[in-house]
Amino acid sequence: MLKSLAPQFIRYVGVGFAAAAAHYGVLFSLVQSGLTGAVVGALAGFIVGGVVSYGLNRRFTFRSDRGHDEAVPRFMLITIVAFGLTGALMWLFADHFHIHYMLAQVITTGIVLFWTFAGNRFWTFAARPTPAS
Repeated sequence: MLKSLAPQFIRYVGVGFAAAAAHYGVLFSLVQSGLTGAVVGALAGFIVGGVVSYGLNRRFTFRSDRGHDEAVPRFMLITIVAFGLTGALMWLFADHFHIHYMLAQVITTGIVLFWTFAGNRFWTFAARPTPAS
């Protein structure tokens, strides 16, 4: 099973780079302009990255035929948990431990990546069970 997940996880990480570029761009812009601190900037970036992530993961990573009416609420639930994790981890690393906000975001991204992959792979975009004949 682990071997069969590897190609999909690699695609997920590739999509993650595109989503992270959007996320980190927003974070960096907001913090460097002085509009917000690291935690709020990270959460704003998270939202932008999430929009990128949904579309690319649905089509490219998971190749799901699950309708948007089913997939979006599931994706949102996984994302809400990941959003909370991002906020808590950024507070811990950037505000509490005083790690530079961009390094804190890299660490946070690495941790949250495993939650979102598992949730989206096994629930959001999982193939629907076929009815018994």
